[in-house]
Amino acid sequence: MSRPQALVLDFGGVVTRTLFETHELTEAALGLPAGTLTWRGPFAPETDPLWQSMQADAISERDYWHARTREVGKLVGEDWERMETFVQRARGAEPEAVVRPEAERAIRIAHSAGIRLAVLSNELDLFYGADFRKRLPLLSLFEVIVDATYTGILKPDPRAYAAVTETLGLPAAACVFVDDQQRNIDGAAAAGMCAVRFDVREPEKSYAEALDRFGLVLQA
Repeated sequence: MSRPQALVLDFGGVVTRTLFETHELTEAALGLPAGTLTWRGPFAPETDPLWQSMQADAISERDYWHARTREVGKLVGEDWERMETFVQRARGAEPEAVVRPEAERAIRIAHSAGIRLAVLSNELDLFYGADFRKRLPLLSLFEVIVDATYTGILKPDPRAYAAVTETLGLPAAACVFVDDQQRNIDGAAAAGMCAVRFDVREPEKSYAEALDRFGLVLQA
């Protein structure tokens, strides 16, 4: 069997660190006392009932983050309805500061090896703002970006994966897909992609596994 030709990445959580991992930065940026934000999602699911509801498919990932957006907005005395407001206020104007170093290494290794790169996100511009791509040079290495902010088709809908493979002009089996949500991994596998579940608690291990599918090594 021939090696795959394209690496398809989810964005938030896979390329960038999650908001769960940057509570201290968020609190400092918003002027909140240290320890104010206690929800930890996958890092402590037993303490986050809302996250448990999302994992049980009672609510969507987008529903989860809309709820957190409203909650944090109230903490600073404002009405926030847009996730874009939360992310930009929490992380400021330095997008490179929240990119996972393991992600940057893996992406550049793949690009240098001639592997085609694509992003398949449910909310890239919705969460980060429409000008974010211009402010993050790393994204210039990606040939294709499919964002449900505009398509309205959320993973794990089969049409989301098809949009990537059709734009790349590749069969699904030629694509390695990486995502931190099991439902999206299941959807990719059902679509015929080689799917790698990204563990936000072990980013280096996850990227090493993804690159291994191409016969590449995640160098230190």
